[in-house]
Amino acid sequence: MKTTLFLISFFMIGLLQAQEKNFKVVNIPLPSDISFYDNQFSGMYVHNEKLYLMSESRLQDSAEAKLYSINIVDIEKSKLDTNYIMPYTKIGIRNLDKLSKRMYELGDDYEGLEAMTIDGEDIYFTVETATPSNNCYMLKGKLQDSIVALDLNVLIPLPKPITKDKKHVYNGGFEAMTKVDNTIFNFFEYNSFEENNLVIAVIPVTYRDVMIQLPTIKNLPFRLTDITKTGKNTFTAINYFYKGEGDDEIYRVPKTDKANDKLIRDGFGYKSYCRLISLKFKKNKFIWKPLWQFPYEYMSYNWECIAAYKEGYFILNDKYTPARPYKSTLLYLETQK
Repeated sequence: MKTTLFLISFFMIGLLQAQEKNFKVVNIPLPSDISFYDNQFSGMYVHNEKLYLMSESRLQDSAEAKLYSINIVDIEKSKLDTNYIMPYTKIGIRNLDKLSKRMYELGDDYEGLEAMTIDGEDIYFTVETATPSNNCYMLKGKLQDSIVALDLNVLIPLPKPITKDKKHVYNGGFEAMTKVDNTIFNFFEYNSFEENNLVIAVIPVTYRDVMIQLPTIKNLPFRLTDITKTGKNTFTAINYFYKGEGDDEIYRVPKTDKANDKLIRDGFGYKSYCRLISLKFKKNKFIWKPLWQFPYEYMSYNWECIAAYKEGYFILNDKYTPARPYKSTLLYLETQK
């Protein structure tokens, strides 16, 4: 009997270990122009052996509309030599000012770019708007070496979901996007609605008779700040909770939800929390499960960017960190076997 119990215990421990992910966290020094806090990065993508970083491009704050690109080979050099200064390319975004003006004319206030997906020469963005605005937007452009030319004919409204008391979620937008077959999925960052479960906008890339379909992510707490594709219909995303008060309380789970409440509270009150989750798209639904919890020292960074590369992930925050001065920090999460 003891032998049987031992074998069962051994098997269960092995099964649990096989399901866990373990990463080595590698901090990659960024050139000062890129780590500068006012870039406020919110999207990232690996394409043609380059890492593209998307600034929020807050035009209302006189920020420049831009991306940066860094060759992966230079990132690898930097991982081996922390004194190596990586070369990079700045890529301007053309026509964003014209499109933001059209948003305003439609009654929606542009706040910044929030998510990015690259598909060949095509590049897609989501735009977050001020809380009272009824719509966020999806844009499309052509990616070139030194410029992104946005298509003035593509300005697709993404209707914001509303809470049960008929209000827009404070500071909420479509913070993640990915492509499945010929469809772009845009993920609203808050997905814990009790009714009107409008969590993802799906836009056919033909742009003919655009329809918004509504697959769901069931019972996902906190925020979903970015997503990256890891295989056919499989993804990894950032699931983040900011401990703020006031209007930010919308992202808290009920205290009766003990499993999730204990992740974001301790004896001193609420605390910021961040993890990676894995998702699988099946039968018009996204099924998720926890993948990896960030180490304590990185838990309070506002991680808004993830990009899969090889068997690991690049991770980037916008600017917010527990310490001052703020800066953007690039990590590579290297899979440990």
